[in-house]
Amino acid sequence: MPAKIRLQRHGKKGQPFYHIVVADSRSPRDGKFIEKLGTYNPLTNPAQINIKFDRALYWYSVGAQPTDTARSLLSKTGVMMKYHLMRGVQKGAMTEEQAEIKFQNWMKEKESRNANIVKADEEKARGEKKTRLEAEKQVNEARAAELAKKRLAEMEAKKAAEAEAAAEEAPAAEAEAPAEAEAPAEA
Repeated sequence: MPAKIRLQRHGKKGQPFYHIVVADSRSPRDGKFIEKLGTYNPLTNPAQINIKFDRALYWYSVGAQPTDTARSLLSKTGVMMKYHLMRGVQKGAMTEEQAEIKFQNWMKEKESRNANIVKADEEKARGEKKTRLEAEKQVNEARAAELAKKRLAEMEAKKAAEAEAAAEEAPAAEAEAPAEAEAPAEA
């Protein structure tokens, strides 16, 4: 029975979530499996990979063939590196302690690179947010200045209209006042 390490798709449409499984290569993608090794969530940044390290190493060492994506995930988590170092120990190229030291150093480097990538992404996001805020402030200031000009123009127009109305009322009031004064005299 040829075993494969592969992904089983779960999650809803447009939001994939995968289980990393060991399955018979003849079974369907989301069908029967032998053992579940972990999960993979590609939607997070960086992608979240949880693998039972020892079981994945065991299945790879007994001949289970990973698919391309599964191989990539195993490589990222260090299963492939550990297998490579174990093969070196079996061949006598190094001792188990040396292999463990190399593996720990490799893992530390990998974690520091991932931490730097996350930090760079956070700084980039922070910078983009800052530029968006600055642009929004400029737009708001321009709108406020335009609104102030508009209000000033409205106030000036209102004052001019009031002055015009007052000017029209004053001659009309002067014209009415003598007419009223003359009217009682005539009576």
